[in-house]
Amino acid sequence: MSWYDAKPWLASYDERVRDAGPAEPTTLPEAFRRAVDHVPDRTAVAYFDARLSYRDVDRLSDGVARYLTSNGFARGDRLALVLQNIPQFVIALLGAWKAGGIVVPVNPMYRERELTHVLSDAGVKAIVCSQRGWNAYIAKTVEGSGVEISLTTSELEFQTRDDERVLAKVEKEETPGAVELLEAANTPGEKPPEPAFALGDTALISYTSGTSGTPKGATNTHGNIGTNAAGLGSFSGLPAGSTLFGLAPLFHITGMVCELGSAIDIEGTLALAYRFDPGVVLDAFLEHQPSYTVGPSTAYMALMAHPSFSRDHFASFELLYSGGAALPPAVVEAFRAKTGHYIHNGYGLTETSAGCVVVPGTLEAPIDPASGTISIGLPVPETIVRILGEDGDELPFGQPGEIAVEGPMVVPGYWNRPDATAEALPGGRLLTGDIGFMDERGWVYVVDRKKDMINASGFKVWPREVEDVLYTHPAVREAAVVGIADEYRGETVKAYVSPAPGADADPAELVAWCKERLAAYKYPRTVVVLDELPKTTSGKILRRELRARG
Repeated sequence: MSWYDAKPWLASYDERVRDAGPAEPTTLPEAFRRAVDHVPDRTAVAYFDARLSYRDVDRLSDGVARYLTSNGFARGDRLALVLQNIPQFVIALLGAWKAGGIVVPVNPMYRERELTHVLSDAGVKAIVCSQRGWNAYIAKTVEGSGVEISLTTSELEFQTRDDERVLAKVEKEETPGAVELLEAANTPGEKPPEPAFALGDTALISYTSGTSGTPKGATNTHGNIGTNAAGLGSFSGLPAGSTLFGLAPLFHITGMVCELGSAIDIEGTLALAYRFDPGVVLDAFLEHQPSYTVGPSTAYMALMAHPSFSRDHFASFELLYSGGAALPPAVVEAFRAKTGHYIHNGYGLTETSAGCVVVPGTLEAPIDPASGTISIGLPVPETIVRILGEDGDELPFGQPGEIAVEGPMVVPGYWNRPDATAEALPGGRLLTGDIGFMDERGWVYVVDRKKDMINASGFKVWPREVEDVLYTHPAVREAAVVGIADEYRGETVKAYVSPAPGADADPAELVAWCKERLAAYKYPRTVVVLDELPKTTSGKILRRELRARG
């Protein structure tokens, strides 16, 4: 038995996690049915001033299922869900599952070319989208695509505040060629039969962000997402009935599993606020009094930078998690100093159905003394994480290599991509493409993406290490480091930063700051200051866009 098979991280679990044991395998439709039976009148979804109970969501999602099946949608058919964080996302998701379908969550910021790929690749039969999106480009995109059922909705439904910070440009519109989602949901009729999903049945086709190559559809099973939602809730220590805030987008696997899925599993409330706006989010914290949220480190940075940010906004929280983007230790400490709260780290991918390595809710992550990198956490129960060398052999603790994951949250493969499945998931073990190492206690550290490594005169430079140093400078709010072509070194280090509120980020000063703290081949030769760094909708900084600038 190898060192990794012995699971040394189990000794680092706190007593509560050890006593809880692994989560019972389940599906989210089963968990939702239990919640409806146990707490039908509890608020399931809060959205500005709207409150929808579990009974309400059950009735409306039944209506969506009836409409779909009466219009030819059958078990195994795919429904594309192209919405922001609004109640209709939850209603349509559950309705599609009640109809026996597979949901394809789609980023609403996708444009025609990107959406065309998803609709074609997944063979989508039905689509749910916003009225604005339909009239802007989706109606044109679905023509000739094979989509037979089109449902639209307005972000103004349910709530009455019409907050101009995020909803100022939203108007209710007519959508020729599509049916209004809530009209379909409110059509009376008999309760549809509950589909009996096996744990191995596909629940989602979640498309990767496409940071390298054409996006692939990861086939998250009902067992993957249901069991992981329950396991992560138990691992972090979420009390039953808690209010969770949707900081991450629900179309992203983090929001889908760690927010929506966990809320259903604990029979709690999911509070939503359309899409991320720091001021709106801070107001929502005061109104909904959530005890838990998870989002990228960039979201926490944006909240701290907002002029109305205060300690009071976070008074209700018991647990705060970060995932989807690197978490610099300097951000953790700055946030703790301002709010009194510690940000727990977590790590996962679309292919691991969200978190697979997480800091338990009662612990704090250690920081590697050599690199200054904060640990992403411990492998969650029933999961094995290994560090592999280039030859595929296991490496001893402390040595960096590719992170590989095995566990109940790992997808069986990619939709209609046996070649990609064989390459990334040999034997069911996910090769993540992330470089990291594990210490002797089982704490895992991410060094960086394999493809982002910079080769400067033959020396390896990991952007993450340089970024962590930049974050320690008080004038830096965000940082990203890339390698650019250099005639002498092959590649050299270049940094992009955005300034902290009211700060003057001087490039020469930042270069000097790094030079004092890093080896000569690591510090950036150039620093460029931008008002904002480019990001994905999930908050991950897009190094490829910065690299393309040269």
